[in-house]
Amino acid sequence: MPYEQEATPDSEPEAKNGRISVMQMSFRELVTALHGMGFGAFFLLTFSGALIEIGRVCTSNGPSAVGTSGRKLLRVYLIGMCVLGWATVFSGAYIVYPWYRANPPSGATDYGEYPQRKLLSSPTTAGWHNFGMEWKEHVAWFAPIAMTMVAYVVIKYGSDLSRHRRVRNAVFAFAAAAFFAAGIAGALGALINKSAPVRGGPRATLVGETK
Repeated sequence: MPYEQEATPDSEPEAKNGRISVMQMSFRELVTALHGMGFGAFFLLTFSGALIEIGRVCTSNGPSAVGTSGRKLLRVYLIGMCVLGWATVFSGAYIVYPWYRANPPSGATDYGEYPQRKLLSSPTTAGWHNFGMEWKEHVAWFAPIAMTMVAYVVIKYGSDLSRHRRVRNAVFAFAAAAFFAAGIAGALGALINKSAPVRGGPRATLVGETK
């Protein structure tokens, strides 16, 4: 995708015959989308398969028992989940969040590229930062931490979990906690980004000029 010089905040795509000629996103918007709609969304989508397969591997006998190849596949699946979870929180905490908290220069009145200040500039939107973001940035870390614990226990003990009901229940409880933590953080992140999107950087043209 070719990058172009960043447009001014007030600029609009050129229209021809009532149609938008280009569709663009800034570099920061692309990274934010990768963080939330890429890593985060795929992390949430993998939970249904993980819970089903963990349930199967905990059954040591009968037709639902998982063979050696199935356990290896589950191991790769769980490790992939952990990678997605950690990629989500690390990209959010160390790439997107600094952009979100960026301080505007002295005397600035346009907070279009300073999301935190834009939210705090009005009492009707300040709650999105004071409650939404402050809660989201902490609860999000529970998701990869809990999922890493689940992956470690399942990979290490496998079908032996069928003989340890309390450990098995703890595995499902932590998996559920990871899912809800990721869901809450993702929902708050989407709503906050709708109210004060992260912008800035060079612009990438997604769709060229229409004829």
